[in-house]
Amino acid sequence: MQAVFFLNSDISPKARQEIEKKLAASATVKKFHYVSPEEAAARFKDKFPELSRVVDSLGFNPFPPSIEVTFSKKSLSSAQVEKLLSTIQSIPGVEEVQYNLEWVDRVQAFGRLITAIGFFLGGILILASFFIISNVIKLNVLSRKDEIDILRLVGASNFFIRVPFVLEGMTLGLIGGLASLLLLFLTIQLLPLYVGTSLGALTELIRFRYLTSSQSLLLVASGIFIGFLGSLSSVSRLLREE
Repeated sequence: MQAVFFLNSDISPKARQEIEKKLAASATVKKFHYVSPEEAAARFKDKFPELSRVVDSLGFNPFPPSIEVTFSKKSLSSAQVEKLLSTIQSIPGVEEVQYNLEWVDRVQAFGRLITAIGFFLGGILILASFFIISNVIKLNVLSRKDEIDILRLVGASNFFIRVPFVLEGMTLGLIGGLASLLLLFLTIQLLPLYVGTSLGALTELIRFRYLTSSQSLLLVASGIFIGFLGSLSSVSRLLREE
């Protein structure tokens, strides 16, 4: 989330230094970057190459200098940000401030909705994985009923009988976690190729990113843990019934 301060082309170095000084001293600002008219024109031509000839035909650079400011997440809609914006806007040489607070609030609300939907769907998938692994282990236990009876006759404990089935459930969870990482990687790599052109300008807002190392490890560990719980509950219930 950013604010953009568009400056007059003839802004004095002193006024620009004053703006940058106030931005550097503000606790709400994460970082800021000065964009020269030349850099702004190069960005425009890079993002809209079909319109580059229009800019060149003007005979002058129509893009003003600007300062792009990125705020910290905790202060996106705080009163401190609004106060900083009004302070910077009052400095001579600042022509316009672009910061849509209402749009930011809507994006944050949409983000919270997406997070809630993600937790809901994730919970359903966790339960589905639990029951699938539990039923697979149940079928394996029933298919090896004769072997389990023989083990009991020779004095094997319930713990000794459970361990192979629990390890099998954990292995299934591990395979499921690794398969999820692979499918997610393929989706992130291939989906932008198919929908990128149809998104148009939205490609500047939508970014597909892969999980971090810690998130990947957490996903795999969660799969192993779900496999452990599913197999343990199934084996314990069946052995108790016998």
